[in-house]
Amino acid sequence: MTELILASGSPRRKELLRTFGVPFEVQPADIDETANIDESARSLVRRVAREKAEAVSQLQPHHAVLGSDTGVILDDRFLGKPKDADEALSMLNALSGRSHEVCSAVALIMPDGTCLEAFVTTIVWFASLPQSWIEAYVSSGDPMDKAGAYAIQNQAGIFISRIEGSYSNVVGLPLYETGQLLRESGLWHPQQFDN
Repeated sequence: MTELILASGSPRRKELLRTFGVPFEVQPADIDETANIDESARSLVRRVAREKAEAVSQLQPHHAVLGSDTGVILDDRFLGKPKDADEALSMLNALSGRSHEVCSAVALIMPDGTCLEAFVTTIVWFASLPQSWIEAYVSSGDPMDKAGAYAIQNQAGIFISRIEGSYSNVVGLPLYETGQLLRESGLWHPQQFDN
């Protein structure tokens, strides 16, 4: 029986969490991720990560549960997953030629109810995006389940001129900070690898 459950259906988070060699199961959380009135983008990301972990922890009280959420923030505006192609086009046009923040929160709830949390911000710079590329990228479908309508590890990485901070954070799970939480909880030891 595994000790750890990932409260996310994201294939990117699943792949990143595998890096630690800690056995885990996946059980996506079913929660409302809508922002509350006057809730800041950073507070939203923190709350959603914690609520994902709490929701699954209630169903699996004898396991440690890891919840995470990632958001793209431009001019203090939260850019979540686009609802449709038009919104994806609008987001990518807004990000073009500018810098923005990618914030992730990680919450680890232990069986005794202890909650360990981390919050990470990475600054990402996009070069000017050719309109023809934006349209082709949106048509590919890649932006549709990604915060801010892009995935740095896919075609969008071609136009990212630089980042300041954690690359894995932009992908969806900040490895260093997640490792700190797993180590603090006793779930992971740096010499532990499971190939």
